[in-house]
Amino acid sequence: MHPDQSLPATADNALRILPWQEGTKPLMLAPLQGLTNRAMRALFIDWVRPDVVFTEFMRVSNVSRKRLLRSDLKEVTSTTGDVPLIAQLVGNNSEALMAAARNAEAAGACHINLNMGCPYGRMTSGATGGAMLQHPDLLAEVIPALRTAISGTFSIKMRAGYNDPDQILSLLSLFEDAEVDFLVLHPRTVKQKYAGAADHSITGRVVRGTSLPVIANGDIRTAAEGLRILGETGAAGLMLGRGAIADPLLFERLRAQRTEEPTKAETAEMLHHYLNDLLARYSKLFCGERQILDKLKNVLMFIDTADFSAQISKMKRIRSIDAMHDMIEAFKP
Repeated sequence: MHPDQSLPATADNALRILPWQEGTKPLMLAPLQGLTNRAMRALFIDWVRPDVVFTEFMRVSNVSRKRLLRSDLKEVTSTTGDVPLIAQLVGNNSEALMAAARNAEAAGACHINLNMGCPYGRMTSGATGGAMLQHPDLLAEVIPALRTAISGTFSIKMRAGYNDPDQILSLLSLFEDAEVDFLVLHPRTVKQKYAGAADHSITGRVVRGTSLPVIANGDIRTAAEGLRILGETGAAGLMLGRGAIADPLLFERLRAQRTEEPTKAETAEMLHHYLNDLLARYSKLFCGERQILDKLKNVLMFIDTADFSAQISKMKRIRSIDAMHDMIEAFKP
C-alpha cells in the first residue's frame, strides 16, 4: 500500500493529501480519451501498478443541472484498490465546473484535475481544454473559483501555451496564489497538437520557476528517456500516456531503472498477456462484437513495435473476436 503525501499544514489545505507517496517520484497513467476506461485502468493496476490513474475527461455541462453524465460519475467510483484515482474535468464555466467538482467529490472523488491540455475542440459552448489558454481572463476567474469548490487536491494538466511555449511561465503566479496542488505539463503548444517533439527544457524551466510539484508528460516512450527527463528537469514525477499504451511494462522498467529495451521475445510475451487480458475485460465492459473489436483496435493504433508491425496491421482489419483471439495467441512464446 502507498501512503499519501501530506501538504504543508495550513488552515486552507490541512485536509488535502497529494496522491502519491512522500519522497517518491510517482509514475502516473495519463488520461487518454477512448482508451483509459475503467477496464484499461484495472488492467494496468493489476499488472504494473501505476502510482496514480486518471479518469478519461468528463465533460461539464453548462446547462444541465446534473453537470456530469451518470456514466462519468460511475467512472469516479470504479475500483482502483489503493491506487489513487483522479477525476478529470473539461469545461469553461466557473459555476458549472464548481458544481461538477462537488458532484464528483460527492460520488467519491478525492482528487480533481482540470484539463487545459486537450488540443482538440470538444464543446461548442466556448473554449475548453487547451483552448482555454487563449483566454487568460477566463483562467483568472475559473482557477480560484474551482479551488474554493474542491476540498481534496486540485491539479491542472496543461500544454505549455496556446501558441507560445513560454505562456505557462506567466501563469505560475496565478496557480500558486490559487493554491493549485500540482501541475502536469505536456511541453508542446496547443497549436502543435502532437507534431514535433515535446520540449522538456520548458519542463525544467517551469520546475525552477515554481514551488508547485510539476509532473512531466509527453514523448516518454522508453525508460532511458523517462529517467533522462527526471534527471534533467527535476520534475516531481512522470506521466506516461502513449508510450504506456504501447507497452505497459514501461512502468516496471522505469521503476527498476532498467534502460535496456525489451527483446523481441519479451515483446511477444508482453503483447500476448496484454491483448489477451484486455480482450477479456473489454468483452465484459462493452456490448457487441463490433464495439469490443473497435475498442481493442484503438489500442492497436498505439502499438508500433517494428518486430510485429505486420501482425498488428492484420489485427486492425479483423472482424470477429474468434479471429482476434487466434491472432493474439500467435504471440504466445
